[in-house]
Amino acid sequence: MEQLIKTTTAYKIFCGDIRSGKVSHAYMLRFEDAKNMRAVLKLFALEFFKTGDGQPLGYRILSESYPDFKLYPQEGKKFNADAAAEIVEDSAMRPVECAKKLFAISGFEQASALVQNKLLKTLEEPPEGVHFILGACSLAPVLDTVKSRVKILEIPPFSCGQILAALERQGKNPLNAAAAESANGILGVAENMVAGGWFQQLKDAAAEICAVADAGEIGAIAAKYGDIKYKEELLAEMQRLYFTALTDGGGAAGKLSKPALVYALEKLNEAAAQLKLNAYFQALLYEFMLDVVNFSRRTEE
Repeated sequence: MEQLIKTTTAYKIFCGDIRSGKVSHAYMLRFEDAKNMRAVLKLFALEFFKTGDGQPLGYRILSESYPDFKLYPQEGKKFNADAAAEIVEDSAMRPVECAKKLFAISGFEQASALVQNKLLKTLEEPPEGVHFILGACSLAPVLDTVKSRVKILEIPPFSCGQILAALERQGKNPLNAAAAESANGILGVAENMVAGGWFQQLKDAAAEICAVADAGEIGAIAAKYGDIKYKEELLAEMQRLYFTALTDGGGAAGKLSKPALVYALEKLNEAAAQLKLNAYFQALLYEFMLDVVNFSRRTEE
């Protein structure tokens, strides 16, 4: 992850601000990788305090034991009103060991409007030497009044090649390539795919859905995978299989004609958009498979 982050424009801008002495009092870091958000905020903290992970201060930052660096919320928790009040109170106190303090918040987009509002005044006019980095997977839930008080840095999704290289650095695995293609540019998603046996189940599910040719099978298959946990990842893997069939003529969807494959990809994009609107997934799968099967049948007649 460190190698990936250090290539990003967001990280380079932040480093430039630190080195030029023009560091903002508050940053908003948009980064879609919830799994790795805390680790990335710590990388920014290392740069803020001009230290490295091999130095004593760096170790204390990474272990969250340095008193002038506070990372909220606790692992697995949600940033709430009590944590916001604690930050406001703590920010008014002098730094313990150096001339500045840094507060980092992971998952800020999950904070309610009430909680975000509690920090507004402190974000706008923090005490001297106090700085913030707010990490958010999405900017949409963040209040405009908050966004107007911070300098926004955005880390876009990584390329498939970058994800694959990062996975390979962590260890060789036959699932690395498929995970990199299916992760939509999010390293944490790819890491979860490789680490969990569920990814092979997801691949099998995508293959079964893409290979369906009989309308009579659709109901059972939709019911079988309607409650799958990783819905977006399943659709991404299906997309990969359709593209493979379209370019190479093989794989699970290889029996479909090229017009049917193009149609399936179009319908899959529609399904992904509906999923973001909280569509009922079992019904979504059913309608998708039925449309593809019917289109394929019509074009063959």
